[in-house]
Amino acid sequence: MASTSSRAGARADHNFRAAGLDDFAGWIEGLLRVRGYDIDSPRGGGRSKLADDAGVHRAAVSRLLQRQSMPDLETMRRIAAVLGVPLREMLIRSGRLTENDLPVSDGARPAGGEDRPWLSVEEAALRMGVPPELRELFAKVAQQFLPEGG
Repeated sequence: MASTSSRAGARADHNFRAAGLDDFAGWIEGLLRVRGYDIDSPRGGGRSKLADDAGVHRAAVSRLLQRQSMPDLETMRRIAAVLGVPLREMLIRSGRLTENDLPVSDGARPAGGEDRPWLSVEEAALRMGVPPELRELFAKVAQQFLPEGG
């Protein structure tokens, strides 16, 4: 009798993980379309372009979009950077961690109640994938939109 309930529990766990993978892959597909990756036409090259942009194996991207497997942490980190999504959000949406596992600390903003960006312009350029040769120009332009001292 115990083996019957453990098999049922394993099936339920598998079904839960499959639903989570389907939801996560659907969310990623939406992000890819919004960011201009052609993943809908057979020869669009969007999957290969994502893999190249993120520096990950094409097979990892294909397995995710075909709902076969969840990417590993490093692949997820790289895809998050390319898509401009916080890794925290990727981990939570993937079901790997919960919001309770990754609380947003009060230290995310500068002390003193200042309402400044969380990232420096240079950090933003890095996270957005601005090529190294254009980061200085990016920083100069972005600084024009920040309040004094930002």
